[in-house]
Amino acid sequence: MQNKQEALVRAKTVFNAAADHFDAPALSFWNRFGQQTIDQLSLRPGDRILDVCCGSGASAIPAAICVGSTGQVIGIDIAESLLELGREKAQQQGLKNLEFQSGDFENLGFPSDSFDTVVCVFGIFFVPDMVAAIRELWRMVRPGGKLAITSWGEKVFEPANQIFWQAIAAERPDLYKQFTPWDQIKDAGSLKTLLESGGATQVEVFAAAETHQLTAPEDWWTMVLGGGCRGTIDQLDPPTGEQVRQINLQYLETHQIHALEVDVLYAIAHK
Repeated sequence: MQNKQEALVRAKTVFNAAADHFDAPALSFWNRFGQQTIDQLSLRPGDRILDVCCGSGASAIPAAICVGSTGQVIGIDIAESLLELGREKAQQQGLKNLEFQSGDFENLGFPSDSFDTVVCVFGIFFVPDMVAAIRELWRMVRPGGKLAITSWGEKVFEPANQIFWQAIAAERPDLYKQFTPWDQIKDAGSLKTLLESGGATQVEVFAAAETHQLTAPEDWWTMVLGGGCRGTIDQLDPPTGEQVRQINLQYLETHQIHALEVDVLYAIAHK
């Protein structure tokens, strides 16, 4: 199993770097799937929400709108650059009930049973011991509350993702899928088992087959730079990086691909 500290440092490095593209229009899926996560939770005014791996607020901001001025949302992330983006957006929208804090799964420090809902969107897989992470999140859910985990399914922006990794394999085989932890829980059964292994009860998993539109092939490369694949790109020398980029863009152009297939898994547990 990967060392916990190494995993956290890697995720922090990748997403601090990705912050320069993270909120680009080509990555509108963060907000879309964050909103869809919140839409399924029936949050109420006055609720207290914890959003772990909150990024720049894709789920924390809609949660803050739902719970209103009497509620509270705390967003936690290890990437300070993303937290700064989130703080700017919350300020622009006048959301005084939303606070962004730096932190990680191991050191959250909140009391047990202290949140009506705990949310983690596209983040649980960055922790080597995911069962322990679920156990920690579940501990903080009050009786009658919910835990929501959103993750990637079988298809993650296909066929572009497959072409990306084929190009990496050709140019730098040592980097091939070196950092794709989301592959461990890419079906409904494994995600449900994960939550139950961490002590969560009444677990429901919903699988959604979605598409993400591209306005131009270049959108895909913006997505690569603004997400988890950024860690791979930053290990390439400039000529190799440009070669991989050209392979990707030429494939999308030649095959006239204007939309990518993406599967999303939404798990909700009731305490």
